Amino acid sequence: MRIENNGQFLSIEQVQSKYLGQSERPVNSAGLQNSEFGKILSQIEEQRDGVKFSKHASNRLSDRNIQLTQDQMNRLNDARNQASAKGINESLILVDQLAFIVNVQNGTVVTAMDSQETGSNVFTNIDGAVIA
Repeated sequence: MRIENNGQFLSIEQVQSKYLGQSERPVNSAGLQNSEFGKILSQIEEQRDGVKFSKHASNRLSDRNIQLTQDQMNRLNDARNQASAKGINESLILVDQLAFIVNVQNGTVVTAMDSQETGSNVFTNIDGAVIA
């Protein structure tokens, strides 16, 4: 069953108003923001622009007991945004003594290493670098 109004589909609220005589309810956005779901949604929104770590990169950091400070994370995110603005796809991002290979388009850290691991100091399959 399709309910149309001049060729346009009606929302549930419009159907209730038109056929059941009930007025449309105003959306209570303050209630959503204060709900548990709303809080989680807000956290996701805040983290959207931040980089994600692939399983491989997370394992590398964990295996080497490397913990990033909030300042380092901020610099990594800023560097990723700078790389994106320049049109870089795969970037080497250097933060202090740490090196990250980041897929800029999807914001994912593909691998991470510290100064002891960089060995030959040769990085391949990148098209740009940012020193943060």
